[in-house]
Amino acid sequence: MRTNRIRTTALAATALVAALSLTACGGNEGTKSAGPAPAATTESTAPQTPQTSETTAPPAEAPAGTASTPAQGKHAGGNGDKGTHSGTETATQASSTARTTCTTANTTVTVTKVTRPINHLLLTLKNTGAGLCDAYYAPHLGFDGAQSVFPILKDSKPQAVVTLAPGEEAYAGIGLSGEPGQGRLYKSKNLSVFFAKKNGSTYDTPAKLKLPAETYWDDNGFVTYWQSDRANALMY
Repeated sequence: MRTNRIRTTALAATALVAALSLTACGGNEGTKSAGPAPAATTESTAPQTPQTSETTAPPAEAPAGTASTPAQGKHAGGNGDKGTHSGTETATQASSTARTTCTTANTTVTVTKVTRPINHLLLTLKNTGAGLCDAYYAPHLGFDGAQSVFPILKDSKPQAVVTLAPGEEAYAGIGLSGEPGQGRLYKSKNLSVFFAKKNGSTYDTPAKLKLPAETYWDDNGFVTYWQSDRANALMY
């Protein structure tokens, strides 16, 4: 009877071991079949394609006309405008600073009688040209009926040549006679004004002026150098 119990117990233990073996085998197979699950989890955490497409999408289309004017072209145009403006300024400056000699072609000359000093006339030279002109030396005067050029007063020579901008004036005083009774008086109605060149010679074409009525002169008279100030021309 004791022997039967031992056998029964042994059989039960054997059956238990077999069952455990089967359970263990089944567990291994279950683990193998669950293997793909981690792979599925890895795929779900990868970056989504829509995020990448939003980052690389092109910007919205600009309004018509804007896209056809590149920034570089606009900058170049600005430089071009500046260059044109500079060219205009340069041309203006060149016109205003071009220097020539004062002649009948770019000036007007007038002669007037003054009350003081007595027996004096005043020549006024005005630049009517577009650029600067230099009034060299003194005007060379020819009264009608005179045999020679009117004397030039050397003491009236200025420190520098008088340069006139457009619209500016220069002056020369004419002393018609010396001390009363020192010379023969001549009456003239017309006056020729010759302009001096830089080398001291004169231009052939003079300015022709009508003298004030009852103009008398003698050989002791004089004309001053061109002055920039009216008072300086009449101080002699």
